[in-house]
Amino acid sequence: MSAHTTFKIGGPARVMAFPKSEDEIALIIKKCNELSKRYIVVGNGSNLLVDDGGIDAVVIALGKDFSEVKLVDDTTIFAQAGAQLMKVCRVALENELGGLEFAYGIPGSCGGGAFMNAGAYGGELRDVVFRCEHIDKNGEKGFLLGEDMKLSYRHSAYYDNGCVITGVYFKLKKADAQEIKAKMDDFMLRRKTKQPLEYPSAGSTFKRPQGYFAGALIEECGLKGCSVGGAQVSTKHAGFVINTGSATCNDVLSLCKKVADTVKAQKGVDLEMEIRVTR
Repeated sequence: MSAHTTFKIGGPARVMAFPKSEDEIALIIKKCNELSKRYIVVGNGSNLLVDDGGIDAVVIALGKDFSEVKLVDDTTIFAQAGAQLMKVCRVALENELGGLEFAYGIPGSCGGGAFMNAGAYGGELRDVVFRCEHIDKNGEKGFLLGEDMKLSYRHSAYYDNGCVITGVYFKLKKADAQEIKAKMDDFMLRRKTKQPLEYPSAGSTFKRPQGYFAGALIEECGLKGCSVGGAQVSTKHAGFVINTGSATCNDVLSLCKKVADTVKAQKGVDLEMEIRVTR
């Protein structure tokens, strides 16, 4: 799994499947049910930490073989779950559609982004996503609309319902292409300047505590550069735990616990990991 996560950490999966259609996804789910086997879904693996011992499950990988992006009407874009958010942003720019600029540079897939309501720089997918198509835990096709998706801070109905997101619909607004591009370039420059993109990571490590910023709290506690094994609190942005080259899952978890315990002791604030840990 180290080859399928942006953290570059994780042992082998029991089985890895690369479906190219909704029907194939449904078939995999039905077969897993028949054999009483657990399955998990992975997109770009950008918010995922996999155990060093791997995953005793069927991993359904939605990537380039399931990544179509198309314009549905003048202001609507449809993207298959494996499509990168970056790709959707470029299609929006090409069609002079604004509203998704904040997502330019988020290293995730559309399915994963909708699953966790990805966001940055004051924007969230719930601002632009109005429909998600899925395969439910019985292998049947379905969809959720609007409020039924329960998109909130780093959460959605898909955390709880066991469905596999297969497609995402974005409703955007006509805008000036130069203004859209300027915003996208600005957000990308901010990322490159302030985030440790040169190292493997899973993005922001901790959720934002109400009334605070996790990175600022961690920095104020003097934890920048703190490390356990190959895992390190980035010296560039304290909100990121990075893999300096040899980090294990246990290294990351131990460091995150140390950070959370220190922030709790010094600041009285609880930090909750944003990264999903999978075994």
